[in-house]
Amino acid sequence: MTERNLNLVVPLAHEANAMRTTDTDRRSADWSGAVSPMIGEGLRRGDVESTIGTRTPGIRTSTMATRTTTTRTTTIVARVPSEGFYGHADFTFTQLVEAYFDCRRTKRNSPSALAFEERLEKNLRDLFDELKSGSYAPRRSICFVVTRPKPREVWAADFRDRIVHHLLYRHIGARFENSFIADSCACIKGRGTLYAAQRLEAKVRGITQNWGRRAYYLKCDLANFFVSIDKRILHELLAERIGEPWWLALTETVLFHDPRTNFELRGDPRLMDLVPPHKRLMNQPAHLGLPIGNLSSQFFANVYLDVLDQHAKHNLRARHYIRYVDDFIFLHESPEWLNEVLRDVEAFLPARLGARLNPKKTVLQTIDTGIDFVGHVIKPWRRYTRRRTFNDALSRVASAPAADVFEMANSYFGLLRQSPASHHDRALLANVVRDRGHAVNWSLTQTYRKR
Repeated sequence: MTERNLNLVVPLAHEANAMRTTDTDRRSADWSGAVSPMIGEGLRRGDVESTIGTRTPGIRTSTMATRTTTTRTTTIVARVPSEGFYGHADFTFTQLVEAYFDCRRTKRNSPSALAFEERLEKNLRDLFDELKSGSYAPRRSICFVVTRPKPREVWAADFRDRIVHHLLYRHIGARFENSFIADSCACIKGRGTLYAAQRLEAKVRGITQNWGRRAYYLKCDLANFFVSIDKRILHELLAERIGEPWWLALTETVLFHDPRTNFELRGDPRLMDLVPPHKRLMNQPAHLGLPIGNLSSQFFANVYLDVLDQHAKHNLRARHYIRYVDDFIFLHESPEWLNEVLRDVEAFLPARLGARLNPKKTVLQTIDTGIDFVGHVIKPWRRYTRRRTFNDALSRVASAPAADVFEMANSYFGLLRQSPASHHDRALLANVVRDRGHAVNWSLTQTYRKR
């Protein structure tokens, strides 16, 4: 491996594509056989037969006041494969199609996805050729600001790049996740917020002997986590377990791609002022930060913090520990032991990962005062939804446009029913829903459309 100075992105090394034919008829015949079996398994006829042209990639300046396209050159120092390192692209077209199906599951109606599906077969074939030849490079990203629950800068990759993220995750994800501890949650199948809340509640009941004795908890949060991830450290962690040259090169392309070099700003530009400067990826050095909003970033973040998980379990010997993204909790009978853990973690994070704790969100208290974690509050003999979330649910459903009440109410009913002590909360929400003209079932878990 060699050190190089790169502009824009870290590309895959180019490989001679001598086997590629230029005969259009022959190429069409070859690929039609590869794709046609998949059409009957889920693709609609309109997905592959549309002749609408695709959008031409490149720099684009929008005339809308709320949309701005920006191109910036950033020089970074990154590890890239040396000449000839990239090797054989050991994946099939079927795997790419399967990655496409994974990607479109929740993004089917986005403009980027619809544009890709206008000429689905051709776009998949072109993406396959680029990946095989080593000419693939990420395209323009979309940047926007969300204001709930707090202002946050979000970067959305182009749909074709999201397919590549899923292709990469499907190949390398399992080898990392199989070594994760069982108490590492978020962005792992079957380990969402409900899993984290239930697992923490079980640990609390265990250490307190079902609320029969006193114990303490230490809750910590990493400061500016996603924008402070050191991609050089992360690259070392990834390279340790990715031995295939082509997959490692693709991982480096995704990891070291800087979306700030070519992006489109959507929404009201004034919303950017609501995001604190130290929480903006735009203000970070090129070697720091992952874009919030991509599958790759969520997966990379878990790989990054697995170092902390292993340290907590094997070095600190913490029996009762759980982490959800950058929030983690230690439980113990002794507050002195937890204070020692806090000092250890405060020294370990900067030295090993270049991260640091947020002192304003570091809490050491007795468990029976209540633990606020992943939207749930755990107190003796009950677990309920965080009050701020519940109050937001009532106000939003009461003031939402009539067309949005059905979906919004069902979403909040689904959230509230995750907490065992939620019957009263669901009853109050049901009253608001009925005031908006909708019916609610007898178990207070679902609303029905207004005729």
